[in-house]
Amino acid sequence: MTLIDRCKKEVPKKVHKAVEDEPIPAKKLAKMIKKGRAVIPNNPIHDPDPKPIGEGLKVKINVNIGTSKDLHDVEKEMEKLKVAEDYGSDAVMDLSTGGDIDKVRRDVIEKTTLPVGTVPIYQCGLTKARESSIVEMTSDEIFNSIRKHAEDGVDFVTVHCGVTQDVLESLKESGRLTDIVSRGGSFLAAWILHNQEENPLYAEFDYLLEIAREYDLTLSLGDGLRPGSIADATDRPQIQELITLGELVKRSREEGVQAMVEGPGHVPLDQVETNVKIQKELCQGAPFYVLGPLVTDFAPGYDHISGAIGGALAAYHGADFLCYVTPAEHLGLPDVEDVREGVVASKIAAHAADVARGIDKDIDWNISKARKNLDWKNMFEKVVDPEKAKRLREEKNIKDPEDDACSMCGDVCAIKMVDEYFG
Repeated sequence: MTLIDRCKKEVPKKVHKAVEDEPIPAKKLAKMIKKGRAVIPNNPIHDPDPKPIGEGLKVKINVNIGTSKDLHDVEKEMEKLKVAEDYGSDAVMDLSTGGDIDKVRRDVIEKTTLPVGTVPIYQCGLTKARESSIVEMTSDEIFNSIRKHAEDGVDFVTVHCGVTQDVLESLKESGRLTDIVSRGGSFLAAWILHNQEENPLYAEFDYLLEIAREYDLTLSLGDGLRPGSIADATDRPQIQELITLGELVKRSREEGVQAMVEGPGHVPLDQVETNVKIQKELCQGAPFYVLGPLVTDFAPGYDHISGAIGGALAAYHGADFLCYVTPAEHLGLPDVEDVREGVVASKIAAHAADVARGIDKDIDWNISKARKNLDWKNMFEKVVDPEKAKRLREEKNIKDPEDDACSMCGDVCAIKMVDEYFG
């Protein structure tokens, strides 16, 4: 019995636990899960801490880790996982493509209480590539890969079901600048064009739902046609794929399978709100999981900032789940420090949106109160990155680190002056 099935009969303990730090009661969350407007990724084999994602809830963030062909140090990935946890990530995806992929995934699942996601087509395609070619994957191999990840305890999987023959025809006619930038999307596009057959994840979607029901696996319906540059944002292939995903959301709900929808990508600032509203309309309010979005292509090395700008705006307008972006985006595999910077940027974006929506304002109020009192200790306890804040305080106040003011204003501290004359 899936979580949706249970919510139709009662308010499960998992739902009660999930709302302990949320602005809505358990009964309302259960109702949202029944309707498919909220999800709690939770494979019973892993049974992570419940992190509800969806309408009326705090904005959640995801951190991607994982090896590559050139860099596949498992211990480094575990360090990244710890940083993700320490800085407040709500979920982690293992996107490993190099080394012992099974070991990395199983170690991540074993060592974290966060929900874990994967993209099984990566491992399936790369395994086939070593034998012959990605386009030689069989339908059975694709679904067996999904089942294997589910058996290991993965809580949600990205599946690019909307990359169809019709969508690829639309892509050919679109004049897109960057074509397909989704790795999973490109695997399936190549498979479709080579075999002249429909995407198995779409053609056999009912079988995918059977597997998802068996493991209470949450489907993250991937955006294989997401724009890879702002020039391509909100174009016909992107929206056509989204229409297909909306149909699959409906079928998922009918079978009691939790589903969320992934979104762009690269979107200029003026189109972010439109993208969120289109998704919510076409996908009947399903939780929206966005990569960034990056609002400019201008910032390699600083894409975590571009992504945080887009993420804050998207979340304010209704996106529910932000996938972080690191400074290494478009440049290489992120290291531990890149992960830290990416998590912090995404956490700021999510929190900023929550505050604007009337959630979590007390955190900022308490920080402001501590600042007013020049109470550095209490301020550091509540900020997003206490370690960096403390370090900068120490480094930049060398003359008198014990002084309650700081080296920016020194003897002309505005707060101290006002306290002296108005206190």
